[in-house]
Amino acid sequence: MSTEILDHLGIKVADVERSVAFYREALGTLGIGILADFEVGGARVVGFGKDKPDFWISPGRQARGETHVAFRAASRAEVAAFYSVALSVGGRDNGAPGIRAHYHPDYYGAFVLDPDGNNIEAVCHKPERE
Repeated sequence: MSTEILDHLGIKVADVERSVAFYREALGTLGIGILADFEVGGARVVGFGKDKPDFWISPGRQARGETHVAFRAASRAEVAAFYSVALSVGGRDNGAPGIRAHYHPDYYGAFVLDPDGNNIEAVCHKPERE
């Protein structure tokens, strides 16, 4: 039985090509890749995931900087890699890797703003020793 509650999530981006480049590199550190890439009505739509496309980007008007998406990381090292790579491909710092004890004692996350200003997070819930 799965504990996941979402099937997929989509966000609108101003420049699909720029966002594909950003997400391909940043999410690649978490083992997430492009699983779908096609056109709908002349517009490129891209789905990222591990087993199926769970995170979609498409062009359009979007609420700038109001979206927060957190991706599960398998380790704290993956969180750090996500943060480093995301910054190297145009992301902006919105919270360096570290413990966020106000969520819970083992909440280890990092936050970057994507090219559209969306708050993108990688998080690991495992204790440091795991």
